[in-house]
Amino acid sequence: MAYEEGRPAGHHLILEERERLTVSGVEEVESFDENTIIMDTAQGVLIVRGEGLHIEKLSLDGGDLKVEGMVESLTYEEDRRGKGGFLSRLLG
Repeated sequence: MAYEEGRPAGHHLILEERERLTVSGVEEVESFDENTIIMDTAQGVLIVRGEGLHIEKLSLDGGDLKVEGMVESLTYEEDRRGKGGFLSRLLG
């Protein structure tokens, strides 16, 4: 596995029974609540939507995130890092 700046360069998703999600290559969690988790990954911005979502484990050193709850959708958006904060992207 290739490493960049001490982190794995790859990005993987594992979804089990729509109730347990494991994501690697996470660089930052921008926001989260029980219905939506927005994170920057090695492959762009990933939005997880569902019900009763909670972050079980977060390790930014290793780039790993584990989520539990009912996952309804996984959506990638264009990588907009460096183009303003979360609110400016949301409103702009």
